[in-house]
Amino acid sequence: MADIVFLNGQVVTADPQNRVAEAVAVSGNRIVAVGGNEEMRRHVHAGTRVIDLEGRSLLPGFIDAHLHITLYGTNKLGVDCKAAGIDSVDGLLEALKRQAERTPAGSWVRASGFDENRMKERRYPTRQELDEVSTEHPIFVMRTCAHHSVVNSRALALAGFDEHTPDPQGGRLDRDETGALTGLLVETAHMKMFETAAFSEEEYRRALRLASDDFVAAGITSVHDAGGYGPDNLQAMQKAVRSGDVKVRIYAMICALNESDAFVRRMMEAGVVTGLGDERFRIGPAKVFVDGASTAATMAMRQPYDNRPGDCGILYYNRDELHTILGEAHAKGFQITAHAQGDRAIDLLLDCIEDALRKHPRGNHRHRIEHAGVSAPDLVERMARLGVVPIPNPAFLYEYGDGYVRSIGDRVSHMYPVGDFFQSGIVSAGGSDCPVTDFSPLLGIHAAANRRSKSGRVVGDRQRIGVMEAIRLFTVNGAYASFEEDIKGSIEAGKLADLVVLNGRILDAAPERIRDLQVELTMIDGEIVYQKQGREVMKG
Repeated sequence: MADIVFLNGQVVTADPQNRVAEAVAVSGNRIVAVGGNEEMRRHVHAGTRVIDLEGRSLLPGFIDAHLHITLYGTNKLGVDCKAAGIDSVDGLLEALKRQAERTPAGSWVRASGFDENRMKERRYPTRQELDEVSTEHPIFVMRTCAHHSVVNSRALALAGFDEHTPDPQGGRLDRDETGALTGLLVETAHMKMFETAAFSEEEYRRALRLASDDFVAAGITSVHDAGGYGPDNLQAMQKAVRSGDVKVRIYAMICALNESDAFVRRMMEAGVVTGLGDERFRIGPAKVFVDGASTAATMAMRQPYDNRPGDCGILYYNRDELHTILGEAHAKGFQITAHAQGDRAIDLLLDCIEDALRKHPRGNHRHRIEHAGVSAPDLVERMARLGVVPIPNPAFLYEYGDGYVRSIGDRVSHMYPVGDFFQSGIVSAGGSDCPVTDFSPLLGIHAAANRRSKSGRVVGDRQRIGVMEAIRLFTVNGAYASFEEDIKGSIEAGKLADLVVLNGRILDAAPERIRDLQVELTMIDGEIVYQKQGREVMKG
């Protein structure tokens, strides 16, 4: 007998045959049966809750294979430029002043989601402008890519940055014509400031709760957290899951945004390894950063950017450094991965994976590439041969596609090439990289199926995939990327009851309207954790 039965739906199972059923029965935290309405009615008894889907789609719970849960949550504690609709430097400065007025002197004033390309002035605020907001508070304004920031003088002093500070490897402290710091910090210089501006344990806990609530309302039931503030971040996530503050399941990468190699080494020395944990919280791959951001045009490219002759982006590590840290992690049993956006960075990471497997052969390793941005055909062929799992971000094409066309031109035909991945037999899993872009899996599915930017510009049309394939990116393929496809990611008897109900029929929707669909119900572990108001659950 079932506790909950869903009837009369378009049940998109995402099973190996991509079957579409009508009904599903759930008992406890497991799916007990999938099939037709009459068959599922046999599982109904006096205490069963019956949900009439009225033809709507029921899907496996969405899995976001790359986001930053703590970073998204902490962004909500400060000025969120995207949410606030800030479109000018003047508007940002006013919002920061209001934030400073309600923040104790000496405490951080933070803003996130800033994009100079969307400002009327088309620039960053200056250090001097931020100093005019406050000299009593350190001020930290993070770019939307989370790879650049701009800060005031108080923040620079706290980080130990001054005119005599050399540029760190893989980063830059921007300076004016006199050599004075402008407050703009690029890549590893930003990562150091990011760590300096860390939060308290109570702030982490509140942020994680806010993030989890937003994610389940979007149908997300599992996330692969791609790193944040280091050991404190990891511990905060574990505690939040254990306490119930966080409902989503977490596959936690061993990664800190600042000095990720040191964090990986620390965890290796502690005996931590991929797979430790349970169905709610599990340790994921060891991760470092190979290059910069696609949206800020600092990713490492083989050839210069179209709009910046001579500039091929930024590498964080050389070959030997990368092989040492990830090679050792592989040898100790970790799944390994790295942020690699540009084709030059992807090439370097594939060299590292190939070298690690040659020295310490291992089957079914499922080593990953986070983002795998500009994956040219020769790189896709190597991924297929090595059994690598790329984690593309289709929603980037929607939000940042116009900028990609300006910066790399025709190379956008290889940007997040999910079409080539599927054609080559590669299992790729979709991630939002939230808060860099919107976390909605429906937007990710929409972008993968349409390859259009917000303005309607075509961004690598030949890489479009079907809606069913796009759904697999954010369901069963995400489970595969964490070695969990046997317990979740598809609607099959015996699997965890992680499910999502939409307000329409996704397989019948026009591809260009997929992003307009909404989530009406989310179930995790057999428990309804989100339900849109106005929908009654019938009891049968």
